[in-house]
Amino acid sequence: MASRVATRSLGRLNIKSTAFLLCDVQEKFRSGIHAFESVVQVSQKMSAASKILQIPLLVTEQYPRGLGSTASEIPIDHAALIEAKTKFSMMTPGVTAKLEELQTKSVVLYGIEAHVCVMQTCLDLLDQDFDVHVLADGVSSMNYPEADIALKRMALCGAHVVSSESVIFQLTNDSKHPNFPAIRDLVKEHQEAGRQNKL
Repeated sequence: MASRVATRSLGRLNIKSTAFLLCDVQEKFRSGIHAFESVVQVSQKMSAASKILQIPLLVTEQYPRGLGSTASEIPIDHAALIEAKTKFSMMTPGVTAKLEELQTKSVVLYGIEAHVCVMQTCLDLLDQDFDVHVLADGVSSMNYPEADIALKRMALCGAHVVSSESVIFQLTNDSKHPNFPAIRDLVKEHQEAGRQNKL
């Protein structure tokens, strides 16, 4: 237990015990969420990284019958779980069981809305003693100040508020990693796409 607490306080990520959680990045939110396309871009990058590094990806969709499926640009065909839900937190019985089955210790969390579904998921995960990493560049809300407030609260509660690029390189750990060339190319591709979006 002591080593797990130490790992949690330092925010160490182990590729063998980490899962990615994509929260409710759905079509119906496209026009209402601040910087929705940026969240999609980060979600694309994390989905690709999960496939390259063989890290389990768990996806939820909030009431998909009314709010649509996950944004079509995000590849989730390799996801370990895609689950419809009505509760705000991602921690449904299905997701909880899958994390237990995978023997997950650390979770990388991103999606929308930051102050509702993402934050409630984060608090539930922390309450269950997971090491939680929330992607600051991978969350948003309809009213962006809500996202900023939520990130501060999640950090105060014990989550690590980090960037997608930082997480990917932390998981890769070494330029000698066999998948480093693919990860390097993925990061460069998204850096260039981000620059183009700012023009």
